Amino acid sequence: MTATANPTPDTAAGTPALEVKGLTKSFPGVKALTEVSFAAYPGEVHTLLGENGAGKSTLLKTVFGVQLPDSGEIWVDGRQVDFQRPSDAMEAGIAMVHQELSLVPQLTAMQNLVLGRERSRAGIIDWREARARARAALQRLRFDAPMDVPVSRLSVAHQQLVELARAISTDARTIIMDEPTASLTTAESARLFSIIADLKSSGTAVIYVSHRLKEVLELSDRVTALRDGQLVGVRTRAELKSEEDLVHLMVGRNLAAIGVPPGDVEPGEELFRVEGVTVPGVVEDVSVTLRRGEIVGMAGMVGAGRTEFARAVIGADKRTSGDIYVAGRKVRIRRPGDAIAAGIALLTEDRKHQGLALDMSTASNVTLMDPPAKGGFLNRREQRTNAVEALKPLNTKMQVDRPVRTLSGGNQQKVVLARWLRTKSEVFIFDEPTRGIDVGAKGEIHAIMRGLAEAGKAVLMISSDLPEVLAMSDRILVMRRGRVVAELDRSEATEEAVVRHAAAE
Repeated sequence: MTATANPTPDTAAGTPALEVKGLTKSFPGVKALTEVSFAAYPGEVHTLLGENGAGKSTLLKTVFGVQLPDSGEIWVDGRQVDFQRPSDAMEAGIAMVHQELSLVPQLTAMQNLVLGRERSRAGIIDWREARARARAALQRLRFDAPMDVPVSRLSVAHQQLVELARAISTDARTIIMDEPTASLTTAESARLFSIIADLKSSGTAVIYVSHRLKEVLELSDRVTALRDGQLVGVRTRAELKSEEDLVHLMVGRNLAAIGVPPGDVEPGEELFRVEGVTVPGVVEDVSVTLRRGEIVGMAGMVGAGRTEFARAVIGADKRTSGDIYVAGRKVRIRRPGDAIAAGIALLTEDRKHQGLALDMSTASNVTLMDPPAKGGFLNRREQRTNAVEALKPLNTKMQVDRPVRTLSGGNQQKVVLARWLRTKSEVFIFDEPTRGIDVGAKGEIHAIMRGLAEAGKAVLMISSDLPEVLAMSDRILVMRRGRVVAELDRSEATEEAVVRHAAAE
């Protein structure tokens, strides 16, 4: 099944800023794209929509020169091009914000932002000019973290802002944004949307990818949908009346987009309690209690300390104070292995760098904590069987022998989740559990989270997606500047109330 990408008169005219014609790309055993055609015009926001594995990232990486197509053509401003590497695309006026961050971890925010575009005098880099240029670009996004520390020491959200600032500061004629708000809160996203409006007014073409349907409706002039590597439809904003229209275009069926609300089961006894956790400079005297059968949401702005709190609880980062209790028993957690032994699981925010062994197979990643052995040797047949069984509840058809780095972001998240579901954990901390995940997979993960609660587990869900927090949580904790500043019952929680507590001075 294929479809044309012809522009409609009221939304696109003239020569496309970027156009692909009949693009096809295959990997061993997988045809990722089949004769896909797509065009983005100056001054429009054109959203690319599709479930995980639909081919969106493959299309964008091929357009940007990260990988080469098997066949098809790429045109920029009416001229056919042949990109062999990303630098070719950048020289042609294309910038890209990658879903999986492409920053150099050892370099500072300032160095990453000007990397490859340093200006020099008499052969010496003008660092004063570079600093001024970086500061101006970061201030545009109200970046509030240190600019001169390695980005590996920044939160994922702050790293995302650096990536955004780098792309926006290039004066590119076409900017590709792959899940740019996945780690951003409502306020940061609003600032980005304002910048996108400015880019659009200046004639820049913005190719946008997001699984947040509300922002797709808010931003898009046109929407192109992919399914199983094929183009299935192009719609103008006027043709899309609701989020349900987007879901149907994307998956060909109707789905509940966000959240599996609590049932009638009352939360039980206390299962998990944290008292006075402190990490100097980022977390200050935070106490949290979880009961069996409940999901507690944790909201807050970028830099509020939510991820740092979770990492301190499981021993990934050092805390200077704080006691932890599981089922009424005080436990000593000094490293992640202690947390696992105590029955505490953390699905990390940064699955690429902290949750997966990217060069290992899917089966190896799923069974990483308990690889089956026979006679002292790894039993690969049992490993595959265990992985397939663990992935069944996640409604995925991925091949377990493929390297996990070849999977879409959503399927990588399912691999991490499958691994934790194999443990005997009683307490689950989900840090941005549906970041970069399509609406279908999001519903599946929400259902699993609700199933864990109904089975008597306790769930702490850290999320920057306020509709998700509101839909899923029995209670909501709001963090600001390293402290819990509010606790809201489900009946009193609204988006306005959460933002008011999170953003108050």
